[in-house]
Amino acid sequence: MKLINGLLIGTVVLGTLGALGQAPADANTGRPTTEDDIAVLRQDIQADKTEIITRSMQFTDDQSKAFWPVYRNYAHDQQVIGDQRVSLIKDYAANYDHLDDTQAQSYIERALKFDEDTLKLRKSYVSKFEKAIGAKQTAKFYQVDNRLSLLVSVQLAALLPIIK
Repeated sequence: MKLINGLLIGTVVLGTLGALGQAPADANTGRPTTEDDIAVLRQDIQADKTEIITRSMQFTDDQSKAFWPVYRNYAHDQQVIGDQRVSLIKDYAANYDHLDDTQAQSYIERALKFDEDTLKLRKSYVSKFEKAIGAKQTAKFYQVDNRLSLLVSVQLAALLPIIK
């Protein structure tokens, strides 16, 4: 999907991820979103992220050749961690209105593990990105990546109801 500016792309990313968070019914069939639907949504999100990163970073040809293989590995590892978040969101959406203390404690632990694993991943890739594109471009990439992550988190927070 080609969009005119990064903000518009960011909105699409958020809208798509919002749909992922709520696992809505398919508008055509009325059936719940399947794992295949979620996989397609995630691919769309990744394509939008790639476009935002491309526009924001403005890599030279050499930087681009060095960056994208590292980024593909990073994105894959992000997706593995993201699977934790998807599972947590699904469980939470199914149970938020009747959580007991045990379920609430599990939710807290799983949410913190997601945050810890995300930070650990980001730290583990700093040297890989620096080797590929240098420290300044790595810092710029992490700014862009952090903004995208924050936008996703804000969107999810807006969509998910507070525990009753």
